[in-house]
Order: sequence, then C-alpha cells, then structure tokens
Amino acid sequence: MPPNRNPVVDFLTTQSAQIPINEFVLNLVLTALLAFMLGQIYVKFGGTLSSRDLFARNFVLLAMTTMMIISIVKSSLALSLGLVGALSIIRFRAAIKEPEELSFLFLAISLGLGFGAGQTVLTILAFGVITVVIALKHLVRSRGQKPNFFLTISSRADGKVTLPRITEVLAAHASGSLLTRLDESSELLEASFRVQFDSLARLNACNQQLRGLGDAIHVSYLEERGLGT
Repeated sequence: MPPNRNPVVDFLTTQSAQIPINEFVLNLVLTALLAFMLGQIYVKFGGTLSSRDLFARNFVLLAMTTMMIISIVKSSLALSLGLVGALSIIRFRAAIKEPEELSFLFLAISLGLGFGAGQTVLTILAFGVITVVIALKHLVRSRGQKPNFFLTISSRADGKVTLPRITEVLAAHASGSLLTRLDESSELLEASFRVQFDSLARLNACNQQLRGLGDAIHVSYLEERGLGT
C-alpha cells in the first residue's frame, strides 16, 4: 500500500515550478536597462525641487529587486503566502515630498512587476507609450508661459517674515509666481515658489526687498532647467 500522503503538501509541491535561467537573466537585464532609462527620463523631464539625479539612482535597484521577488514568488504558492506575511510587517517610511516622485517610483516598481511576471513584450510596449506621454507633456508645458526660477525663502518664525508679505513682494516685481511648498513651524518658515521675471533688474529689486523683510531671511534662486544635477 502506498504511504499516506498529506494533500496540502502535494498541492504546494505541484504549485512549484522551475524558473528558466535564460529567461530570468534576460528579464533581469531588461529591467535594469529600462529602469536606468527611466532614471534619465526623470532627470531630464522631472520638475521636482529635490536632487533628481540622486533620486533617480534608486530606480534600477528598486526595479530589479521587485522583478527578482515576483519571479521567485510566482513559482511557488507557499512562497506567495509567505510574502504576504512578510510584507505585513514592513512599513515604507521614506519621506516622499513631491507627487511626481511617487509616480516615478510606481513606474520603477511596475517595470519589476511586468518583467517578473514574464510579460516582457507588454512591459516594453507600455514603457514606450509612457515615455512618449512624458515627453509630450514636457513639450506642451515648455511651450506655454511658465516661471523660469525656483525661489526658496527661509527665515526664523519671529513674525516679521510672513507668507502674505512674501507674496506681496513677488506680486510687485515678478511677472508670474506660484507657491509650490510651504513649511511653517514655531521656529522656521520656509516657502518655495516658481517665479518669472521680465528682466534681471526686476529680479534684483525683488531680491533686495525680500532681504529687507528680516535680518535672518535666506533667499535662494535656482534656474529651472539646471536642477538635474
């Protein structure tokens, strides 16, 4: 008589499948290549205030790690169940300051998911379409009138420098201004704007008036197209 066998063990065993090494290596290389390209796209077309070059370096490792996990997990139901338990105790604590950063992180993860699931052609096609959309969006945005400087103003929160006073100065000298970020606490006030000036003289006049708002104020201008490095 055949020995008694556990049906659960038999089921889990039949759900395991050997991963083809050639296919795995090919998808891993493609994941790294497309994730690197995604990083270059983010550096060129991104509009966040943080250092895009440093942030983009995480895309390759993130995509390759995701691809490796999905490739291993899809071959075994037992590993899939174990992954669910492992992820339940992991919390993502990185501070994402810009929605655009989160969007590109999802794109990097999607590359790993697509190649890890074996959807090579579909992933490459989707990546190409998304790249075209990003480029067209940047082209349309570049043709429109937009501020050409990132302005950051920080000061001690002593009541002398306030957001209404800052916006009043910008309204008097800048041809366009848009508040993109505001951090205010009991000790510090920091505001970021996208601004545009018709001439260098108006920029200098605005700078002088901003510095006159308080002794401890710090004013920083960054040309928008120079944020990639």
